[in-house]
Amino acid sequence: QVQLMESGGGLVQAEGSLRLSCAASRSIFSINVMGWYRQAPGKQRELVAAIRSKGSTNYADSVKGRFTISRDNAKNTVYLQMNSLKPEDTAKYYCNAASTSSIWWGQGTQVTVSS
Repeated sequence: QVQLMESGGGLVQAEGSLRLSCAASRSIFSINVMGWYRQAPGKQRELVAAIRSKGSTNYADSVKGRFTISRDNAKNTVYLQMNSLKPEDTAKYYCNAASTSSIWWGQGTQVTVSS
């Protein structure tokens, strides 16, 4: 079992930056994939970025070049650095952890980008 706690969301102006953190209740060393998803009102939840245990990453096309995902196994934490934010990035951002047999979700943190 893993509990995930997101933090770092808030209100920011367009072109600003935020860093989201996802703290896990136990070691993430053995967790295959950690990811960030987002869901805007009236839209489906979508993958923003993911990072695997060996460090490979993938990003949604809409955030490539602006967002960076990273993981600190020693701190059991995954980060999402978001730069050059746009109003269309406004959403609730969720942390996700996936092993071979289970998936866990955090409660989410709201990111609002004003124009």
